[in-house]
Parts: sequence; structure tokens; C-alpha cells
Amino acid sequence: MNKLLMHPASKPVVFLLCLLPFAWLAYGAFTDGLGANPAEYLIRATGDWTLRFICIVLAVTPLRVMTKWNALARYRRMLGLFAYFYVVVHLLCYSWFDMGFEWGDIAKDIAKRPFILVGFSAFVLLTPLAATSFNRAIKAMGARRWQMLHKLVYVIAGLGLLHFFWMRAGKNNFAEVFIYVAIIGVLLAWRVWNFASKRNKARQPAAGVTRGGEKPLRTR
Repeated sequence: MNKLLMHPASKPVVFLLCLLPFAWLAYGAFTDGLGANPAEYLIRATGDWTLRFICIVLAVTPLRVMTKWNALARYRRMLGLFAYFYVVVHLLCYSWFDMGFEWGDIAKDIAKRPFILVGFSAFVLLTPLAATSFNRAIKAMGARRWQMLHKLVYVIAGLGLLHFFWMRAGKNNFAEVFIYVAIIGVLLAWRVWNFASKRNKARQPAAGVTRGGEKPLRTR
């Protein structure tokens, strides 16, 4: 599988797969295939795909570690940028179809409705992650600071869930919300478990002794 993931053609294939939802929505919009309220459908569908891509991004590391498919790391940046792409389209659909690009009304709506404020906050936090998702930014910031910045993805995932929950609360429809909560909850729980396991393994050699009662020699 690693060889397949490292194949030169694999990235273009993944890129096209990530574009398929957008292409399908665009086709539906031009052919009147999005139901009785296409504007609402586009807003919700692009929001759904944003949350799905965030889940996919969070799943890359656990899947890579558990399967030993280390080449999966090559796709994390692209998948993260597609999450940003879909949230931008989501915001544009809301600004256009719901608000008619009336920027004053948009600002008032964001301040007035908590679920929109939370969603917009997730977009704002995701923007610096997308803006620094290239090698030159990593070198300029330093790997440690870059990694700290990109841990915002956990906050963004939480805000995305809250935005989705409040949106569905209006119709008292939480079934899909619980699915995303379960998926993201499992992915974050795995990270906590993996971090704790690494810390325990790092402590064991320092505290251990040899069978003869002597402390093991430390190597640099």
C-alpha cells in the first residue's frame, strides 16, 4: 500500500476525488437537481463536506500509525486545504444566497446568531492553518511553532461540531450530529491514548534497572 500511495499518479487521483463533491454540487445547481430549495441545499452540503474533510484530516495520523502506511502523511496537507476550500465555498453560499452579499447585514447576522458566530470563528481559525500549509512557512516559523499553530485543528473541530449541533437544533434533528461527535471523539481519544503511551514508554528506561541491580548506562 505504501508503494501505491507513493506512486506519482496517486496525488492527482486524490485531488480529483476531493473535488468530486464540489463538481457534483455544481452539476446539480446548473441542472436544477438540488431539490425545491437549492440555495439551502448548497449551504448545508458545503458545510457537511467541510466537517467531513476535518474528520478525514484527523483520521490520517491514527490510520498511518495503525496500518504503518507512512505515505499517508503526504496527503494530509492537501486534505486540510480541501477542508478550507469547502468552508470558503460554504461561507460564500451563505453570503450570496442568504444575505445577497450585504456585508453590513452579514456582520449583524454573525453577531446576532450564536451558531453563525461559532461557524465563522472556525473559519477564522482555519485561515492561518491554510495560509501556512507550505514548506516555506514551516521554515519561517520553525517546526515547533508551526506544529503548535496547527493544533488549532482540534479547536476548529469542536467549533464545527457546535455549529452543526446548533443548526440542527432548530429542527430537533441530532442523529447525524451524534455520528460526527462519535467519529471526532474517537479520533481525539486515540490521540490522548497515543500521547500517554509515548510518555509512559519514555519514562520506563529512566526508572528501570538491570538484573544485577545496576542502573543502565545512559547513551547520548
